[in-house]
Amino acid sequence: MCKDRKVRIAVCRQRFYLFFHFYFAHYVQYATAPFQREIFHLVEDREGENLFIVAFRGSSKSTILTTAYPIWAILGKQQKKFVLILCQTRSQAKQHMVNLKRELDSNELLKNDLGPFQEESDEWGSSSLVFSNLNARITAASSEQSIRGLRHNQYRPDLIIADDVEDLASVKTREGRQKTYGWLTGEVIPAGDRSTRLVVIGNLLHEDSLLMHLKEDVEAKRIDGIFKEYPLLDEHGTIAWPGKYATETDIEIERRKSGNDIAWNREYLLRIISDTDRVVHPEWIHYYKDNDMPDDQSLIAIFVGVDLAISEKSSADKTAMVAMKVYAVGKRKIAYILPYPFNERVAFPQQVAEIQRSFLHLSGYRYPQFFVEKVAYQEAIVQYCHQMRGLQIEGVTPHGEKRERLALTTAGIQEGLIRFPEKGAEELILQLIGFGVEKHDDLADAFSIVAGEFVKFSNKALPGIEWI
Repeated sequence: MCKDRKVRIAVCRQRFYLFFHFYFAHYVQYATAPFQREIFHLVEDREGENLFIVAFRGSSKSTILTTAYPIWAILGKQQKKFVLILCQTRSQAKQHMVNLKRELDSNELLKNDLGPFQEESDEWGSSSLVFSNLNARITAASSEQSIRGLRHNQYRPDLIIADDVEDLASVKTREGRQKTYGWLTGEVIPAGDRSTRLVVIGNLLHEDSLLMHLKEDVEAKRIDGIFKEYPLLDEHGTIAWPGKYATETDIEIERRKSGNDIAWNREYLLRIISDTDRVVHPEWIHYYKDNDMPDDQSLIAIFVGVDLAISEKSSADKTAMVAMKVYAVGKRKIAYILPYPFNERVAFPQQVAEIQRSFLHLSGYRYPQFFVEKVAYQEAIVQYCHQMRGLQIEGVTPHGEKRERLALTTAGIQEGLIRFPEKGAEELILQLIGFGVEKHDDLADAFSIVAGEFVKFSNKALPGIEWI
């Protein structure tokens, strides 16, 4: 392949995977991940279908789909004639073109096989690379520019790639989100032809973002295409790119680089956490270390909130139990959420067994009190557990919607009267700060129960203590 141009072109034009690993081998620093192989497969073998890709930051999605794919789409078997790359701003579009030009200038084999080429600017203010021997063009433009009537000779764009056309600022308002979706459906898609392939890559920045709209459109069959999500960690904790992140330590190092939990969840785990109508803000969370907890002499109560789930299906919520210890600290009552709350899909006998286990584990200087909502199935377990000797379990009547009940606890969270462990409550905190957006809210519901009881308890003054 290195010596024979005909062999090289014949092999690489058929397989994008081989093309990338031959011409772009300098980008391959780690073993290719299974999800990346799937992207190569989707590009190669599903060429007639639109492709919408959401992948974690640093996944090489832009290198594969915005740098290498436009070149292979022209040189390879798809024989595209006009590739249009769209970005949010002109500076981003210009940078993409610089990257492509640099690649073609410095990569001798690629330049000899694809060249000659020349750089041009057109009447639309877009920059282009023109491949005269193949009668093909790559043009980069921004969402700020009009692309109506854009052509290369007789060809309208036959491959359109939109890369990160949204950012946190543009998705902040409903008008901004609608503008981007309207631009894609009203200007970008009509700019192509019947056989034009649309590729959109980016991240899930908002529950109403462009890619979420496209996901819904694909699921509702309003638009033809394939939608794929590739988080760094799946729901089972499996690492998507083991060649780059071999251990949990590597994951933890990357998490710390992200700066905060919001960025980590959004950029790497593909969990949408919007500031819009957020009930609990991440900056309100007060953490404690193991040695920060007061001694048992000041322990005045142990509460456990229980949210039961009847279904054991993988898509259903889990049974959740959130425990807290309440201490008298000066003139205040402070609740310390205990780490590693129970959160599993279990049947009725296992639910009872877990309540018993928690009772024995937490009993000592004080006996724990369990609180379960008095609704339907959950009330049955209250009646059943009343028969157990020494176990204090109480059914509580829910008032208002879930969001309302959680909102009633936020003053205690914000003021530091309810504190969370530095480690062991990550999923609980995620559900609290992403409430209303996260798929599951079982831990948040259990927290609302136990924190609600703490709020009631805090309003009861004990002799000799002035409570705030």
